Amino acid sequence: MAKYLFSLWAGVLIYASLFLITGAKGFSTHRQLENEKKKQEANIESLKLINQELEETMNSLLYDKDTLAVYAREQGYASSRERFVRIVGLGVNQKNITYPGKTIATAEPQYTPEKTIMMIAFCAGVSVFICMVVFDILKLFRDNT
Repeated sequence: MAKYLFSLWAGVLIYASLFLITGAKGFSTHRQLENEKKKQEANIESLKLINQELEETMNSLLYDKDTLAVYAREQGYASSRERFVRIVGLGVNQKNITYPGKTIATAEPQYTPEKTIMMIAFCAGVSVFICMVVFDILKLFRDNT
């Protein structure tokens, strides 16, 4: 009878190993979350650089009249002393379009549900138990002949 407890321990061992590797709190899930964290940190650094560039542009527009004049001219405005001819159909110069960055959605980690792990471990334990019983029965038949 004690040797049949091995099937119980086999099921427990399989459950524990599957849960540690592919479970909701396992190594695989942890690695996926670490990769997502790295992606988010890289995106934050990119957004910080974009923010810095936009702040520099804003400051130059607020405090530098020459820069403001250049931007206004690119948008089609002129000072009261200037005259220009606007050609219809060419549109406005769009070389100063700013890129605001992008939002990166965090992917949900992929893992094996605990119920599935329990079923696999239970089936493995039952299989080991059945194999042990069958081998014992075969041994009895072999000893009787």
